Amino acid sequence: MKIIDGNVNLEKLLLTELPDLSDVQVRGDFYCNDNDLRSLEGAPTHVSGSFWCSNNYLQSLEGAPTHVSGTFYCHNNNLQSLKGAPTHVGGHFYCINNNLQSLEGAPTHVDGHFSCSDNNLRSLEGAPTHVGGTFSCSNNNLQSLEGAPTHVSGNFYCKNNRGIEITEKMIREVCDVKGEVYV
Repeated sequence: MKIIDGNVNLEKLLLTELPDLSDVQVRGDFYCNDNDLRSLEGAPTHVSGSFWCSNNYLQSLEGAPTHVSGTFYCHNNNLQSLKGAPTHVGGHFYCINNNLQSLEGAPTHVDGHFSCSDNNLRSLEGAPTHVGGTFSCSNNNLQSLEGAPTHVSGNFYCKNNRGIEITEKMIREVCDVKGEVYV
């Protein structure tokens, strides 16, 4: 495996595909945001910093790194699911403003914040079980809280859902929230 010490910056190059870096470990941040990518095939397998793939045309995260020590940014794409996402993210995970119907494939453990706001989610099935920061699922079509995290160290935001009316009591019954609940 080849190691690259430092950041790799491929942002805003109008790329339609990534060069083959699948046998590379990046000891820094990896930027492939603001391109015309439809796939993450060729992405490095391990990123010690943050991974940016936002503002592309991605429909899945297949090919994404298996491990990201920092934050994983995949907002403003056309993601239908989170299949292919890293299983553990050391920072935050932002999948805001996509076309997510499901959280299937999301990391099971996120040390920082997790935000899946502004999607088309009907349930939280597949959400991380443990969120070390804030959890936000506002502006979706939730019909239930099934699949919600069992532990959130920060606040829990679940505002403006167009499905069922969600109450603080409902959230606290399914999740150990250490912070405030906003509905």
